[in-house]
Amino acid sequence: MRKPSTPARGGQQPRRELLRIEGRPVEVTVRLNPRARRLIVKVHPSTGEVSVVAPSRRALDHAMEFARSESSWIARRLAHVPEPVDLEPGASIPFRGEEHAIRPAARGPAPVWIERGTRVIRISGHREHAARRLLDFLKKEARKVFEARVVEYAQRVDVQPKRITVRDTASRWGSCSTTRSLSFSWRLILAPAFVLDYVVAHEVAHLRHMNHGPRFWSLVSELVGDVETPQAWLSKNGPLLHRYAPRGTQ
Repeated sequence: MRKPSTPARGGQQPRRELLRIEGRPVEVTVRLNPRARRLIVKVHPSTGEVSVVAPSRRALDHAMEFARSESSWIARRLAHVPEPVDLEPGASIPFRGEEHAIRPAARGPAPVWIERGTRVIRISGHREHAARRLLDFLKKEARKVFEARVVEYAQRVDVQPKRITVRDTASRWGSCSTTRSLSFSWRLILAPAFVLDYVVAHEVAHLRHMNHGPRFWSLVSELVGDVETPQAWLSKNGPLLHRYAPRGTQ
């Protein structure tokens, strides 16, 4: 699911226009950001969102012209964006790193459950509610795992977070604020356990060291041992975790 659009800096609302890329229309979001030094075209590697950032209102008038001049580059980037997968019966999604088939059910022990001894996720009720029920289930499962792992790691290094939130962030798997609040992407519940554990350990370590210095990395290694393997997994497979969403929210 994408974040709702927010007003750009400087009071200029983002605008959306269509650009034809290799014969098909592609929506382009044009934003004003006074901190930018020049016109910049971006293609989100996970969602395929195309945007143009302009440094001034005057540059906004040339934003689409600039994007058009970068059509070939945009096309190459879009070619590497993973195909979206709808969260609905008939699809298949990873859960804790293992592929699970999504199947409907007339009724069951809960709105959504995993059949014991199988890799099947069952969703009861009407099909039109299936995607929302599955998304709620995944977020709930993610929160349970995050809270458990945070408690374990925090006790080991004698720190105490203020709160834990679960979000759907596009650019970060986790974060730690100066107010000691931890935030994680629910999509990590789709990844293998060692990947989620690494991200949690990373953010808990920030409660002790708000930097990425040697002592910080030493602490992360103390908590999870191997840091390179989960980093490599996220670098290679992380963008794929953003392909799963209810129909119409891609």
